[in-house]
Amino acid sequence: MNQNEKLSAEVASLVESVVVRPVSHDEALLESGLVDSVLAVEIVMGVEAQFGVQIPPTEIAEHLASVDALSAYVAARRGQ
Repeated sequence: MNQNEKLSAEVASLVESVVVRPVSHDEALLESGLVDSVLAVEIVMGVEAQFGVQIPPTEIAEHLASVDALSAYVAARRGQ
């Protein structure tokens, strides 16, 4: 398992712990209604705590589109 796959698995685990069900990596989170505003805040706080990456409030919808989108954002920001 490479670094990106490991990160993606960790992000998926975080999201699944909040929504309390398995989530596929390309599943729409916000658009499908699976994640509402309260759960989005929980996920954002979890990302900040676990990965040290902040998501600006104006970008939450973009980066919580799916686990893949969130993983890509975390990977891009983690090295900064």
